[in-house]
Amino acid sequence: MQDEPTPTELVKAVADFLRSEIVPAIKGHNAFKLRVGINALDLVTRQLAMEGPSDAAEAVRLKAMLGIDGSLQELNRALAEKIAKGEVDLNTPGLKEHLWQTTMDKLAVDQPNYGSYKRELGKGASDN
Repeated sequence: MQDEPTPTELVKAVADFLRSEIVPAIKGHNAFKLRVGINALDLVTRQLAMEGPSDAAEAVRLKAMLGIDGSLQELNRALAEKIAKGEVDLNTPGLKEHLWQTTMDKLAVDQPNYGSYKRELGKGASDN
């Protein structure tokens, strides 16, 4: 493993270079495709920065709610099965808050400039 630059720093540097140096020189449909590529690099940068902490917090919430241990994928599968069987619903303590926080964490990576996401940042799950 390399010390510096980190993968996050490398991806961000490429996106910043493309945005500042290459985008101004490209026109038309190729400029659009370049911006799509830059947006994908920006998304990867956010995911690299946020995925670990948000996944860890999600796993903690799921373990507490379900009373079992496992990988995040296993815990989500168990939750989905309980929901499908009707064993868990929005009246289950912690579920609504868990779903809300998980959605907000995913939006922070995928759509941080989405108007509804920005509007909801100041609200808690209990307001929803």
